[in-house]
Amino acid sequence: MEVKDMQFTTNLSREEYDAFVASHPNSNLLQSYDWARVKSNWDHLYTGMKNEEGKLIATALVLIKPLPGGFSMMYIPRGPILDYTNQPLLTAFLRHLKQEGKKRRALFIKMDPAIIIGKYPSSDTSRPKNGQEALVKNFENAGCIHQGFTTMISESIQPRFHSIVDRPEDLLASLPKKTKKLIKEAEKRHLKIVQGRHALLEDFASLVAKTEDRKHVALRSKEYFKHLLDCYGDNSIIMLAIADLGLILSENQKKLAKIEADLTSLPENQKKKRFTLEEQKAGLEKDIANLEQFGKELGTLDPTPIAGVLTIKYGKCAEMLYAGMDDRFRRFMPQYKTYIENFQWAFDHGCEEFSMGGVEGTLDDGLTHFKDNFAPLIHEYIGEFDLPVNALLYKPSKWAYNRRKGGQD
Repeated sequence: MEVKDMQFTTNLSREEYDAFVASHPNSNLLQSYDWARVKSNWDHLYTGMKNEEGKLIATALVLIKPLPGGFSMMYIPRGPILDYTNQPLLTAFLRHLKQEGKKRRALFIKMDPAIIIGKYPSSDTSRPKNGQEALVKNFENAGCIHQGFTTMISESIQPRFHSIVDRPEDLLASLPKKTKKLIKEAEKRHLKIVQGRHALLEDFASLVAKTEDRKHVALRSKEYFKHLLDCYGDNSIIMLAIADLGLILSENQKKLAKIEADLTSLPENQKKKRFTLEEQKAGLEKDIANLEQFGKELGTLDPTPIAGVLTIKYGKCAEMLYAGMDDRFRRFMPQYKTYIENFQWAFDHGCEEFSMGGVEGTLDDGLTHFKDNFAPLIHEYIGEFDLPVNALLYKPSKWAYNRRKGGQD
């Protein structure tokens, strides 16, 4: 097909746009139609390229951010979406995007297409590639500048490394032995996982706030979470782990009473048995004291939310966007049961992948090790590209951009 037979458009309907993006192999939540609604503080364009038969063959949700002096920056999160091996199509589509950029006085267009260049366990130090890294040349041929195969999350807008669970035949059977044990530990605590949306917002936002305080990071507000739920409706979900503190306390008190009775009746010569019972008694006494303290702090022993996640599904993948936990209850292992039920929800709703989000490319930090408990693969993406629009101002604007985000020129 000749380039002249292609038609560029910035007027795509939701139905046409999402039908193409959601079914594409490089589909990503950040290129969904509703992501522009989430990023309501940016302007946006729904762009596409059609062939001579009027069939959509390329798309890009373009976010537009105003800059001082009447300029702007354009950003295509996890896009554009098309056949990247088709050089004429890629070149033509980016040329049209550049023309749109000129209309809006854009200094450059930043993009980070969802091209996976490697899938491997975090323990695989060889980090095998699949050959897709060769597509860097195609983007460069179309006028883009590759920003490198970065390592750290802070070096790019979107993390270049994600921890993703592929849909298994049997979810529980696919988990490491340690994780199964931790899930059983959570179940011993009678943790109940509830799911919903707006009715759970208050509790979920409170748990995220506790995580922010603990990790000294700023995440998002209740209003932002509500906005996500409003935008994605039935494709979004909040799951909370609920601990019935009164029930757990009552059970522990009964166990303690039995152990104390067993110790009273135990013959003096059964020293090994006595040692075991004394250890169990000390553990229960500690748990009871902690539960009573929790009751004082919370003002109740009624069922209490102790962990939660917010997830959105789009196309073949679900993404856990936010998670929170009350760290006082970390020994209850609530995140393990919550994550597994969240995975199962996604797979039951037709997803083939579940993303737990980004990790540092060193693959040796605590977050990576935690996520490894769920037997994921690391998905390594191709990275960012810049398409200069204003040739004269690109370098100084790029320097200013890097300085603002804490990078280096």
